[in-house]
Amino acid sequence: MTTTTDLRPTVTRPRAVERLVVGQATSDGAGVKLTRVLTHNLQRRLDPFLMLDAFGSDKADDYIAGFPDHPHRGFETVTYMIAGRMRHRDSAGHEGLLENGGVQWMTAGRGVIHSELPEQEAGVMEGFQLWLNLPARDKMSAPWYRDFKADQLPKLTTPQGVDVTVIAGESHGVTGAVTRDGTAPLYLDLHLPAGARFEQALPGDHNAFVYVYRGEVTVGGQAVPSQRMAILANEPSSDGVVIEASADAKVLLIAGRPLNEPIAQYGPFVMNTQQEIYQALMDFREGTLGEKPGR
Repeated sequence: MTTTTDLRPTVTRPRAVERLVVGQATSDGAGVKLTRVLTHNLQRRLDPFLMLDAFGSDKADDYIAGFPDHPHRGFETVTYMIAGRMRHRDSAGHEGLLENGGVQWMTAGRGVIHSELPEQEAGVMEGFQLWLNLPARDKMSAPWYRDFKADQLPKLTTPQGVDVTVIAGESHGVTGAVTRDGTAPLYLDLHLPAGARFEQALPGDHNAFVYVYRGEVTVGGQAVPSQRMAILANEPSSDGVVIEASADAKVLLIAGRPLNEPIAQYGPFVMNTQQEIYQALMDFREGTLGEKPGR
């Protein structure tokens, strides 16, 4: 669904860029090469977000082995596929094929074991995976999963020609595919033509960042080049962000309400205490991950 809208939030006190971050080249799963943009040491600063990985290659050896069976507990994963095909299967009985422009949103909750395996042997595979924390009250909730095809994602075009895909939250009067009360995530994919300006209202207490994956943009008067994340300064008096492009550019704008809760992480488990991590490990080893407590 695409909407052309004249609704434009007026941002009068835009956020500045606090700092630019260069992602770290790494690998995960069975050797998939990727760039970890939001790393472990930024989890408190960008609460409720735990991780952002960017992957992209036209070399099959970089991605062909995929992500075989592995567990999660205590958070949500949001996978956005720019190009390629990835098959999801999990222990809760969910299965889906993630394709160009599609999104897979999975709530691990009390536990799920899943695999993400490429269904292609050649060509470009590109996308992002975001880890979104769950409030303490929801960490042991039932697992949930939803696939969104590209044409199921709400879209809009601003009067300046910016194409916006609203994966989560709300932008210019358009509500995204997913909303969450606890963390109130905003997840936008913005395609800005040369000379365009995009304004997005943001609550002053939400943590926010911009990741440029094509071209270059200016945020708060500072240039943000391709493959860089700009952490936006938290200023209580600010009312949003302004992004400008002198040439064609594509960026992710991500923001959310911080949980301000303890973070205890061991690999694919993210809880609030070390005791809860020990319990997750025990449940995984005993084959009870994902079952209701007390069963």
